[in-house]
Amino acid sequence: MVTKFDFKETAIKGLIEVTPFNADDVRGCFTKDYSKEVFEQNGIPYDLQEVFYTTSHKGVIRALHFQRVRQQPKLVRCIYGHVYDVVVDLRKNSKTFRKWLDFDLVGEQHNEILVPAGCAHGYLVLEPSIVSYKCSEKFYGEYDGGIRWDDPDIGIDWPLEKIGGREKLILSDKDKNLPTFREFVEKYGAF
Repeated sequence: MVTKFDFKETAIKGLIEVTPFNADDVRGCFTKDYSKEVFEQNGIPYDLQEVFYTTSHKGVIRALHFQRVRQQPKLVRCIYGHVYDVVVDLRKNSKTFRKWLDFDLVGEQHNEILVPAGCAHGYLVLEPSIVSYKCSEKFYGEYDGGIRWDDPDIGIDWPLEKIGGREKLILSDKDKNLPTFREFVEKYGAF
């Protein structure tokens, strides 16, 4: 079975669901999840600069991250496993400011999302997973930012029951100490 690239707009401007090229046969599959030419032919300028991978245990939350300066749009795909992925629009002049959308990214489905600049991104790992980030801007540690995963003003409905409840969460010290949305806006303003 062969699927061709497909791009679907979402309610958040610039946030695009991407179906990559994938060909299955008796050997397994061949997947092309990015092509500068195909993206540009579909009106999506995207210049790949860096690629990152995370390997995570079930119950990990990596959220809600962004770069405050030199923002880092990213093409995100779960290569192996299953993650509940969330994007929050932090662009103050956007019609969807503070709105969040969720996506099930599943390795076997090869689906991915293109996260635009000005949005926070994160995910809850529902199965042991490997996630790929294809970024159109380099990572700059001095601009690394984020908002708490459980911020009450954003109100993301994380499916914690799928990992055995809140007590099963695995968070980095960095993510435990991220500011709330209000604290972030008071200190830095919105994008």
